[in-house]
Amino acid sequence: MKNRFDLIIFDWDGTLIDSIDWIAKCLQHAGELCGCGLADYQAAKAVIGLSIDNAMRVLFPDQDQGVIERLIVHYNHAYCSRDMGKQDLFPGVYDMLLALRDQGFTLAVATGKTRAGLDRVLDNTGTRHLFAITRCADETASKPDPKMLHEIMAHVGVSQQRTLMVGDSVHDLEMAFNADITAIAVACGAHPEAELQRHGPLHCLQLPTQLLDLIENG
Repeated sequence: MKNRFDLIIFDWDGTLIDSIDWIAKCLQHAGELCGCGLADYQAAKAVIGLSIDNAMRVLFPDQDQGVIERLIVHYNHAYCSRDMGKQDLFPGVYDMLLALRDQGFTLAVATGKTRAGLDRVLDNTGTRHLFAITRCADETASKPDPKMLHEIMAHVGVSQQRTLMVGDSVHDLEMAFNADITAIAVACGAHPEAELQRHGPLHCLQLPTQLLDLIENG
């Protein structure tokens, strides 16, 4: 696979960083504070990857815009109460990214996070310099719309055929399908392997760091 791709686009939460449990609990906390009840934990995990607005609408479908906005405020406050740093990256991820970049791959991030949220965690993890471009849901369309992938490919000048998407959710795989690019799933995040496999990834890895071996030896 080493000569098959030039651009590797990563999702962030659940793919590079071990944040799914924290995000799900923050979503649940926001629902309780707004009087919407305690959202099911698996349901909360399942919406991760969507824009926060879309995630709240899926998780709390009977709420009006005013409540959705309050849910988002409470979620953001809860999420930002903890600083996620380099220690929260999945083991070996930083070195994997460095190795891929040094081998000549262009790296990017496509995430459902807000720009402010991603910038904060990029700085906290010391990974900003590893990515040629990052795109967030609040500055483009939410997954599974392929717009952010198209924008990334256009920015770096790489074709669909030379691009790989790596993600932990069905939203990532659907976005890749909609953009007509190859996808690899990782089963350490929002959705279980069986559900990811139904969306036809090229491979389904247990850990993101297995990507490096797959590219070098696959």
